[in-house]
Amino acid sequence: MSNSSAKHPKGLYPLFFTEMWERFGYYLMLGILYLYMVDSIKPGDPKGGLGFGAADANDIYGTYIALVYLTPFIGGLLADRILGYRRTIVIGGTLMGLGYLTLSLPGQTAFFIALGLIIIGNGFFKPNISTLLGNLYNEERFKTRKDQGYNIFYMGINIGAFICNFVAAWLRNTYGWGYAFAAAGIGMFIGLAIFLFNQNKVREGDVLKPTNPEDMPLTRIFSVIFLPAIAFAFIGYLIPGTIFGSNTTDAFLFACVPVVYYYLSTYLNASPEDKKPIGTLLYIFTVVIIFWAIFHQNGNVLTAWAEETTNREMPTSMINTAKALGMTQEVTAPDASAPTPAYLENLPKDKWPAEGRSLKLISTELFQSLNPFFVVLFTPLIISFFSFLRARSKEPSTPGKIAWGLLITGLSTLVMIGAVYASSNGAEKVSPMWLVGAYGVITIGELCLSPMGLSLVSKVSPARLTSLMMGGWFLATSIGNKMSGVLGVISTLENKYLVFLINFGGAMLAAVLLFVMVKQFREVVRAKTGHD
Repeated sequence: MSNSSAKHPKGLYPLFFTEMWERFGYYLMLGILYLYMVDSIKPGDPKGGLGFGAADANDIYGTYIALVYLTPFIGGLLADRILGYRRTIVIGGTLMGLGYLTLSLPGQTAFFIALGLIIIGNGFFKPNISTLLGNLYNEERFKTRKDQGYNIFYMGINIGAFICNFVAAWLRNTYGWGYAFAAAGIGMFIGLAIFLFNQNKVREGDVLKPTNPEDMPLTRIFSVIFLPAIAFAFIGYLIPGTIFGSNTTDAFLFACVPVVYYYLSTYLNASPEDKKPIGTLLYIFTVVIIFWAIFHQNGNVLTAWAEETTNREMPTSMINTAKALGMTQEVTAPDASAPTPAYLENLPKDKWPAEGRSLKLISTELFQSLNPFFVVLFTPLIISFFSFLRARSKEPSTPGKIAWGLLITGLSTLVMIGAVYASSNGAEKVSPMWLVGAYGVITIGELCLSPMGLSLVSKVSPARLTSLMMGGWFLATSIGNKMSGVLGVISTLENKYLVFLINFGGAMLAAVLLFVMVKQFREVVRAKTGHD
């Protein structure tokens, strides 16, 4: 099929596979990050972790996934103003690949250096590949398929995220943590190679737009945003006591203040033509913070639930195959002088293995593949459903889809409230089907929200500010991610209901705040694009 008759730009699929491999590395690392931090130190053993306590691990996890989505603000600015999208993507991918390889080295020094490289690299990579994709749909014959294009792109993300956890389980169970992290780096460099070899298909989307007189120059951004952000971070970290639960949380949220100020000043100083689109995006960015705070608890709260409260004992018929594939963990009954393994603490003693024997368990990180599995499974159904509604002129607008996504996300938290009830507040093991159900429901919400958010930014943003506003979407993600770390600490308290009740209330509030504005936002989208 020639490109003139194609339903999607020819650059969609190279970007699909680039993002698939990049996300393979990112989610492989994220799926085992919390487990690696809380695993006990075993000197000389590659299967030993860092030995952090649960509170510290939740704090580091939340700070990392917050910063990894805060830096797109910088990457988006540099791409929009100086570097262009393709060059910025290459720089970011290289830094991320090096970060994963550094993470494969033992010790805390390598660990924190690696996180720094990944944080900076993701800031360069993430907003610009999404922007580049959106630019490819600016041609008139592709504009009405932009939502669908982002859904397809999003499916690529989740194919990588699904596969990676099986690779992670095999490598870390068979050889050790370092080998799993190194595989993440290899995945990143495969994605980068695909991108470099397909430049002719994406070049047309790499167009820098001239700045307007009302746009803040880079020198002023540095003096009034970056330097104050660093100063605010130090103030937040050093103030006596804590405001938001930990010094790092205070530092992060204080550092966000100048960045939020910049986005507000962009809105206040915008031309009348740009003010409504920018205001629409800033409102939605604020509301979806709650979604990300819930969604990214998969890496800490739901991982801890899978590790400690989910019955992961493997059926006898599967043990040999799973063990050969490196997909099993083992927990051995302790002797009288040894501490009780965490998995056995809420398991009745009559179900413990005999002394010297072990239980064969499904590796915890495999539960991380439930969400991307459902994304791959549900994406064609969601696309078909919205196409069905479009043919009957009943398709929700992009802001409407995001609002429905928030509502469905709230319903997913009710599944986990049911799981807490079934477990007698964490005192007993429960079926893994609770996690399967929770991931299944939240995935439907995610598909209505996350790719639609990327599409909306691309549709509505002033052309010269697209990557900057994409950075704003990721800033909202960043703040929500940090909140997931804070909520992770709450999940370690005795009352296991509390975190999921907070999640439910927050999601319902966010959905209401967006539904009341959907009609107005729909008009903004229509005025900007000529359609919904």
